[in-house]
Order: sequence, then C-alpha cells, then structure tokens
Amino acid sequence: MPKAGTTWLKALTFSILNRHDLDESPLLTSTSHDLIPFLELDTYRDGQNPGLENIPSPRIFATHIPYRVLPDSIPGSKCKIIYICRNPLDQFVSHRFFLLKNRLQPEQDPLSLDEAFEMYCDGIHPFGPFWDHMAEYFQAGLENPDRVLFLKYEELKEDIVSSLKRMAGFIVVPFSVEEEKQGVVEEIARLCSMKNMKSLNVNKDGKWNGIIENSSFYRKGEVGDWKNHLTSSMADRVEKILEEKLSGSSGLTFKNYFK
Repeated sequence: MPKAGTTWLKALTFSILNRHDLDESPLLTSTSHDLIPFLELDTYRDGQNPGLENIPSPRIFATHIPYRVLPDSIPGSKCKIIYICRNPLDQFVSHRFFLLKNRLQPEQDPLSLDEAFEMYCDGIHPFGPFWDHMAEYFQAGLENPDRVLFLKYEELKEDIVSSLKRMAGFIVVPFSVEEEKQGVVEEIARLCSMKNMKSLNVNKDGKWNGIIENSSFYRKGEVGDWKNHLTSSMADRVEKILEEKLSGSSGLTFKNYFK
C-alpha cells in the first residue's frame, strides 16, 4: 500500500543488487522511484509495450497493485515478490500527510481527518481495502515462500541488518562472509536510512513525474506516530476491523503496535 515503506524498500532492494560500489551509489543522485519504476504509474501508465526484454537483468519493478489484480504473467513467472506492509494506523497517517502536501486536485478542499478515516475503514482506497491488500500477499507468501517474501515495516525498523540478509538470500544474492566482515550490510542500512536519504538534495528538491514533491516521500518514518494524530477510539476501530478481516490469516497481526 502507498506509504507503507515502499520508498525505503526500493532503496534497500536496489542497494542489495548494486552493492559493488556503495560510495558511488546512484541513490546519491537519483530517487529510488527513478531507479525502480512503478508498473502501473510508470512502465505501463500509457498502455505502451515497453519491451522489458531490452532492460538489463536483474530487472526491478514496483507496484501498489493488489495480488488478485496482478496479471497472470507475474505470479506465473519466476520473478520474486517482496511485499512490505505497515501498521494501518501509521500507514493512514503517513498517506494523509502525503496527500495534503501533494494536492492532486487543488481546486477541491481536502477531506477532514474524520472523513478520510471513515473512507479508509470502509475500504475506499485507490488500491482497495488495506486488509485485503495485506492478507492476499501474506497468504501468497505462505503458499509460495520462495516466490513471495512478506515483510513488516516495523520489523525492518527493529532489526534492519537481519532483514537485509533475509532479503538478499530471498533474491538469491546472499551476502558473503567477507562482505559481512567488511560491514557491507551495515553500510547499505546507513545509505538507505531515513536520516541519510532525507538529507540528499535529490530527495529535497524537484518533483517525481513532474507532479509529486520528492521531499514528500520522506516525513518521519517512525513507528507509532499515529498516536500524535488519531484517537484511541480510532485505533480500537481499526484493530476490530483487522481482527474480523484477518481472522483467517494465521500469524498476521499488529496488536503490539496498537497500544
């Protein structure tokens, strides 16, 4: 889902696959969205046939599309899918600030917080209900663990080094013992950290696709920031929605992040 950690995940994945010279990483001069295009927002936005076979391997793409909407050619291929989800409360707050900074329809007044939250809880979102979005990729990861890696934003924040090793192993480019001794994993974590990425001029200025402020992709990146913007009753409502909607998704829970 948008604002669930996509920008960070792009930077981490790109760096894992292009770790031969991190001091000269393209991330220092290009946004992660320029380096890893969205299928629906970039590559196929105008319905064109981009000729993917002409793009050097390994090819990395991103998408916010729900699993059920992916074309059969994706789950039916050998491509690897890394999915990141986030506590819906933090994701909602982050997405709201993102939309307020990027007024895509400036002639219209923005929704109030209560109005936006009501729509969110009703599952009215460009990429569908948040509970379905998470549950579908979670189930795909259980059924095909070698093809779909399901990550939580909060777990990356808690232990980024272990998460990077897990990601590298999943996409079959594990870190060597020598790389680990040299601190390559930690250097990727530092390069892609919120503090560092937010400080780069490329992420301070300009607009992505000529529309979205590059700076809007980096706000706080904190776990639990929802407490500064939402009420406890709002949190209780989302928690109840998750309990109901995710009852069949054994192991998928956010209870530790609702208090």
